[in-house]
Amino acid sequence: MRFSLLRVRTLGGVVATGLLACMAFATPAHALGPAHGQFPHLTHLSANTNTSNNWFGYNQGTLEQSGRQFHSITGDWTVPTATQHTANQAEDSSNWIGIGGGCVDANCAVGDNTLIQTGTDQAVDSAGHASYSTWWEVIPGPSVDFGLTIGPGDHMRASVSEVVPNSEVWDITLTDVTRNETATMRIPYSSSYATAEWIEETPLSLDPTTGVGLTALPNVTNPNFDLGTVNGSGSALKASEEIALTDANNKVIGTPSAPDADTDGFGACAWATSCGAPASSAPVRAHAPKSRAHARSRRNARRSGRR
Repeated sequence: MRFSLLRVRTLGGVVATGLLACMAFATPAHALGPAHGQFPHLTHLSANTNTSNNWFGYNQGTLEQSGRQFHSITGDWTVPTATQHTANQAEDSSNWIGIGGGCVDANCAVGDNTLIQTGTDQAVDSAGHASYSTWWEVIPGPSVDFGLTIGPGDHMRASVSEVVPNSEVWDITLTDVTRNETATMRIPYSSSYATAEWIEETPLSLDPTTGVGLTALPNVTNPNFDLGTVNGSGSALKASEEIALTDANNKVIGTPSAPDADTDGFGACAWATSCGAPASSAPVRAHAPKSRAHARSRRNARRSGRR
């Protein structure tokens, strides 16, 4: 297991201090910028779709799942390409998986104030320059940079898993499959085990000039979440678990697709009112890290061949 050198994100660093509807509100710890996991407003778009003003994706809850608790979650996605949607405007988007923080029941009448999560961030500044980063966070702790170098198009694999059920000790792992690099953190955390989610988000901005508010959504390509599991089994996503993103006028600007054919993934389309489901899970396009023993054996074989 390799532990990365961690630092508080220059675009993160928030501490949750209270509840705002289904999720905790945030104030700065020491670095200002977006805070992940905020879920401040939910309404119903239709009989089967909930809406949020900063999340879109899929949410499962213990009441919606007939009492099921969540002790692990996994998911893959592709780092989106971020470009500026509105000229001269800074914009931000995050993709992540997490346990806690979402809707406990199907109608989102019951929320949860715990959250353990990891993901990627895709931002553009006011000049339109894009930046990409990786992070993990537990509410009410600060968002922490995982330190991986990533870029648009990279295949990411994430997991949040309790080491032993009900131990309240968790492994948070994020892998760039394309670059064959992994960062892992083990941390104690008291979770409600009440929700699991796969989300694209406009995080909360904490800016000394513009103040506190949700970031604007940039143009981002579809990340195509896939290979989702909970408690070691396929996620079995249902259309009723969808959450759509709306703007201040309650207009839909971000839409998850229906689940893919094997119900462990979906598309997440920004600036769209509908989104086509991706194909079923494709074979992984990467290799596992080679052990040192494996590398030594290959070197020895090459030397033997030269004799």
